[in-house]
Amino acid sequence: MRVLAIETASDACSIALFEGETLLARDHRVLGRGHAEALVPMIAALPVKGRAARILVSLGPGSFTGVRIGLATARALGFAWGADVVGYPTLALIAAQAQAEDRKEYPCRPVTVCTNGGHGEWFVQDFDAGGLPLGEVMSLAPDALRTRPRALLLAGNRAEQLAEFDQSPGGTALNLLADAEAVPLLPPALLTRVLAPIYGRGPDATPMAADKPA
Repeated sequence: MRVLAIETASDACSIALFEGETLLARDHRVLGRGHAEALVPMIAALPVKGRAARILVSLGPGSFTGVRIGLATARALGFAWGADVVGYPTLALIAAQAQAEDRKEYPCRPVTVCTNGGHGEWFVQDFDAGGLPLGEVMSLAPDALRTRPRALLLAGNRAEQLAEFDQSPGGTALNLLADAEAVPLLPPALLTRVLAPIYGRGPDATPMAADKPA
């Protein structure tokens, strides 16, 4: 079965096309901004214009705009192609990438993923040695992470800064952005057909109606 993976939750706009377990093609660009303009042409440049029977798409957390662009594109292509569309948590993908890299030197270890959040905060989440989450995503100010327990293996684009808070012997910090090529590494239990964005934090504003007394 041909599978298209779409990852747009970070500064990277990343896609990969698989035939079974074989990677046919990939494109990974660190854009910062401009995912909306880049994503569809990137997919169109893939073999068979990226057409697949299954689409895997990132749910976040990460860039609010990037997540929604990826989801909208996946839904549209799924409808056009009659494809099955499945979501996955972005931080879990980073955890899987980190554990695959770390395994070259150590037995599989738990990992703490730390990435850019919003409003100066960082997203953080812990994963066990099998890549499954040990709790919910949290969005915290950097100072709040100084005393928070963490794994010896750190990953994400804030991993190196997080490591500076506590130079633990045997610790490893991997500066990673989520890469669509790595989706086969995800634990199958984390794939979902509920295509709801994972924001990782509450809304910035409260609707006026919610402020009125009942």
